[in-house]
Amino acid sequence: GWLTDKRLIEGYRWDGEKRSPEVVHRLGVIMRLGGWPLTILDAGAEMVNIPHGQCGVTLSSVAKIIGIAIVAGFTEEVRRRLGGVKGCTHLTYLIVAMAPAALHGFWTSASRVPPKIPGSLKEFPALKQLKNSCTLWREGGPLMKEIADTIERLNNKER
Repeated sequence: GWLTDKRLIEGYRWDGEKRSPEVVHRLGVIMRLGGWPLTILDAGAEMVNIPHGQCGVTLSSVAKIIGIAIVAGFTEEVRRRLGGVKGCTHLTYLIVAMAPAALHGFWTSASRVPPKIPGSLKEFPALKQLKNSCTLWREGGPLMKEIADTIERLNNKER
């Protein structure tokens, strides 16, 4: 994933130095994922544009995310390992933003093969990642209910 931060107007630094409109940050993170739950097996970063010459010292901090599973609590774990003085805030939140996209990519790839219909909501393969991940996916919420109802309907249809 990539983060690009552009200064759109002319401005001034704290010391009065003039700043032109330009790309301030252009940062990339690459993660190799595998297993289930989807887990970060390897990670690296690149800094193409940075506002301070010293920013590059934070690149190695990205390796600290290796081993984290993309499940409930992912954001907190990334922040625990990389947040504050342990890393770069821009890389930290780029990684957090990449997690849902990684899951969607995994599910898209897996959807090329027809699935086995789960016998119950507990057998739904993505339940751990989706449950309570947002208001629509909350326990007892509309999407959880829709999936449970569909599973019940499909299983009753097969009998």
